[in-house]
Amino acid sequence: MRLLRNKLLWVAAVCVAPLVLGTAAYMLGWSPGAPSNYGELIAPRMTPLDKFRGKWVLVTFDAGACDAYCERKLYVMRQVRRAQGKDMDRIERLWVLTDAAKPRADALVASEGTQISRNGHFGFPGNASDHIYLVDPLGNLMMRFPRDPDPSRMIKDLQRLMKYSRFG
Repeated sequence: MRLLRNKLLWVAAVCVAPLVLGTAAYMLGWSPGAPSNYGELIAPRMTPLDKFRGKWVLVTFDAGACDAYCERKLYVMRQVRRAQGKDMDRIERLWVLTDAAKPRADALVASEGTQISRNGHFGFPGNASDHIYLVDPLGNLMMRFPRDPDPSRMIKDLQRLMKYSRFG
């Protein structure tokens, strides 16, 4: 009888232990870790990018007289898109000019295949020229990447989105 009671106590302890340990960890403020995405998630907001519906869009804002930092962003956007392999057709790139200047020829080479627009700021948060933004296929601004982004981490974010997204 005593052996049966000990076995029942062990079974009960094994069943209750995860609940007790999980509650204790929650009460002590334990967190499972940092988020796995590199880009900063933004509360979704609609953008006037109807032309690109159904596509993921990498957006950058810069002056027409594109400096070295601007050229690097355009290059990173191009390479990140190419790194998506078979999914690269699901991604578009947009360079929004923030002034009336005409882009230089070498900047146009760095932005090969990038759409160019002069349609303003669109209300994107922060200093728009400091970031590369990501707009989802439904036209919602959803993420921005930091100044001087790490292309390999951007690639991982986009690969994850392409893998799990049914849109675009």
